Amino acid sequence: MAKTIIGLVSSNKTDKTIVVTVRTRKTHPLYRKQYSVSRKFMAHDEKNEAGLGDKVSIVETRPLSARKRYTLERIIEKPAIREEDKTYQTVEAKPASKSHDKAADDAQDVSVDVDKAKTMGAAK
Repeated sequence: MAKTIIGLVSSNKTDKTIVVTVRTRKTHPLYRKQYSVSRKFMAHDEKNEAGLGDKVSIVETRPLSARKRYTLERIIEKPAIREEDKTYQTVEAKPASKSHDKAADDAQDVSVDVDKAKTMGAAK
């Protein structure tokens, strides 16, 4: 019987091929700390139907190329929002201040701080 693996599509850039990442959690035998291990499998996708982030099931088959030994069995779940579908909103710039010279503004702020420090020192 052929082995079936479930994972997430991490790449679909090549034609009729997807890269499926399978993440598993293991426990260290001595320290008992859990850690995650990920493996990548290349799978044949005849119709180019799997997209980035899809949860898919792949099944073992005869070698199709140097690194492809699996074929796409079915798409289990599609993500609610894909990375490429996100639209980024632009943030409007703040209105320009009276002085356009940032260096001059910083120098003015420093001189005000020095004056405050002198008056505070004199008050003590």
